[in-house]
Amino acid sequence: MIDPSQFESFMRAYQNMVFSTAVRLVGSESDAEDISQEVFLRAYEHYEELSQSPTAGGWLKTVARNLALNHLTRYRARWRLFSEVEHEDQDEGFAAAIPAPDLHTAALEAADRRQVLEAALEKLPTYQRVPLVLYHFDNLSYEEIAARLKVSLGKIKTDIHRARETLRRRLAHNPVATAC
Repeated sequence: MIDPSQFESFMRAYQNMVFSTAVRLVGSESDAEDISQEVFLRAYEHYEELSQSPTAGGWLKTVARNLALNHLTRYRARWRLFSEVEHEDQDEGFAAAIPAPDLHTAALEAADRRQVLEAALEKLPTYQRVPLVLYHFDNLSYEEIAARLKVSLGKIKTDIHRARETLRRRLAHNPVATAC
């Protein structure tokens, strides 16, 4: 029988990692919360094995990534392919919600830069954000991403390149992101 307090401690130890994995992929906090809840329901079912496993974090991250990708696949009709989108040279005006504070500690500056980056990632279109996150945060190869998303390798390369360029333009206009 599972001790509820032990499972709660287990869940608290991994909840931020699971949530951040989901939100980076789906781009919606409410969807990421639902996905995180599903991840921990599955973890509860396998808690006997997970509680003693040194790879529990990897298992949870994989389940979160797979559920997020399943969610996106389910709503793929909403995705706008880059060929259907007008060229987005004219930014809608990226304005970070973070004022440029006068911070003296490197830790706070790094946290601010990360928050700006996360906000910029959320503004990317799904077809660019998902491959970029899978490549940079989950360390998947272009080929693995193309196979998972069931699109061509060329599309993945193009979408990641365009996502990087969009982020570079948006972050260049933000003093917090370019500090250091």
